[in-house]
Amino acid sequence: MQILNHRQISQKIKRIAIEILEHNYGESEVILAGLNNNGLGFARLLLAELKPICPKNTSITLTGIRLNPANPVEYDPVIELGEEALRNKPVIIVDDVANTGRTIFYAVQPLLKVLPKRVEVAVLVDRKHKSFPIKADYVGLSLATTVLDNIDVNILDVDQMVVNLL
Repeated sequence: MQILNHRQISQKIKRIAIEILEHNYGESEVILAGLNNNGLGFARLLLAELKPICPKNTSITLTGIRLNPANPVEYDPVIELGEEALRNKPVIIVDDVANTGRTIFYAVQPLLKVLPKRVEVAVLVDRKHKSFPIKADYVGLSLATTVLDNIDVNILDVDQMVVNLL
């Protein structure tokens, strides 16, 4: 069953981008850190919305965080930008779906080695099955589902963006 279509996803991305700018008003740089493939794809879409509306004195930097969501302790998460580049800057961890919060919880690990100004979370879909102390600050859609339901997000193909409940 389709939950969000292309137009609805685009609207949610625009709204989240505006919220990010409002909450980070006056910052010289904001870091968008996309988790793996879909999170990084979502972060790229946010960046595309942010660039035209961003004040000239604020830069938005995109980076990726790599970790294994199925086994997040298999290897340490890696931030492509490098940890020192995050010092004293707002960092927004971006993912397509927050379910239990485990992936986002482990993605924070490298940030503990530096002191960012703040860490926030942006997700397209926030499910209500948290097992870890993670709260999404920017949410496209909050969805109450059963633990057996799956959310399938296609945002990597911009022309075919959809969110389905399986």
